[in-house]
Amino acid sequence: MRAQDVQLAEDAAARLRQRVEELAPLGTLASDRAPVSPRDRDALLALAERLRNNYPYPEPTYAGQMLKPPVPVAWAAYAATMLLNPNNHALDGGPATAVLEREAVRELAGMFGLSPYLGHLSASGTIANLEALWVARELRPDDVVLSGANAHYTHERMCRVVGARHETIAEDERGRLALDALEARLRAGGVGTVVATVGTTALGALDDVEEIAQLCAEHGARLHVDAAYGGFFALLADGGEPAVAAGPFRAISGADSIVIDPHKHGLQPYGCGCGVFADPAVGRIFEHDSPYTYFTSGDLHPGEITLECSRAGASAAALWTTFEALPLTRAGLGSHLAAARQAGLELAARMDADDRVALVIDPELDIVCAIARRERASDIAAASERAFDALASEHWHVAKLCLRSEWLRTRHPWFEADVPSVTAIRCCLIKKEHLGVVDALAGALTRSLVDAG
Repeated sequence: MRAQDVQLAEDAAARLRQRVEELAPLGTLASDRAPVSPRDRDALLALAERLRNNYPYPEPTYAGQMLKPPVPVAWAAYAATMLLNPNNHALDGGPATAVLEREAVRELAGMFGLSPYLGHLSASGTIANLEALWVARELRPDDVVLSGANAHYTHERMCRVVGARHETIAEDERGRLALDALEARLRAGGVGTVVATVGTTALGALDDVEEIAQLCAEHGARLHVDAAYGGFFALLADGGEPAVAAGPFRAISGADSIVIDPHKHGLQPYGCGCGVFADPAVGRIFEHDSPYTYFTSGDLHPGEITLECSRAGASAAALWTTFEALPLTRAGLGSHLAAARQAGLELAARMDADDRVALVIDPELDIVCAIARRERASDIAAASERAFDALASEHWHVAKLCLRSEWLRTRHPWFEADVPSVTAIRCCLIKKEHLGVVDALAGALTRSLVDAG
């Protein structure tokens, strides 16, 4: 099914039309109700109609990309703050929300065990990674930044943006940064920063941050941890059930910089990323002067420690309010992650029990990838392509994942690599509601892969 052909169900579309009419009169603090002209109403209804061309991101039947609506408390906080529309650049642009940002970032830094630290919110994890790599280049301008073949493509691309030298290290058979390759490259010298990933976007794999940190320390390299997707799973690294491997999360506290995306498992609207540095002294790298902004206070203005200028104060307000309602504990915000993790474990168990299909790897978070058992890579890929379409026709929306055939054979040597790449079906169980549909999803997924032959 093509994206341009997708339509929301009629009941959801009707609610959307109702919401836009209800919200418009509330869009002001200057009076009890905002005037809404017939032309305004027509424009909003036209928007609602255009928005029907979307996948059902709120529904558990959507398990494709890392998408879901924010929790209602975040939505309400964002909307309420947008009535003022503060700008978290200078303190006079958002005095209240600047403090809320500081407090929310303190919660995130505390979740990773960082103290002291320097951090701020950003438009996305991509921008936060850009800043971390820019700082890496400023501190070690002649040295290489290393990231794994498993890492997000943003690292290689952002190194080009900031003019940093970049090299890619191989991944191992579990989709993690290969430690032997990393050690060999570090031994060769000239490495300034190593990027470790906690929750890869393809497989949800966790790099061995403990070992990577030790290797970095032995060879004098900095460590940057990209925890954009997986960072909030630190709330489950406490020995409770469902569990995640504690080691990678425990070792994050030894990183020089960390990125996390609250607009994923932090339940926030787009865009809300966060970058944190272990050494507050890196703030000097951001130093600049603006003759018309930093005059209302001698305190540090948010814009003085970021490359971004205008940033939505509403993002800070939404995140702060969410943490008030759902504290960073297993019982609080962690309950959403626990449901997602349990859904991943149960879906994987059901798929693993059927010898007609195979898991790409055992899931470490909430991403489950599966293939049909076929004799040739080309047949596996064809089965996944047909399964993807069959699932969509049944209103199950998943994703496809392209894998190198030779890499996949390191865990599944039973097929012939007759083509360079293999397509797998990828399910991102990011919503707590996914836990309630595991049986139905497992049945549809297995049936579609098997029948696709």
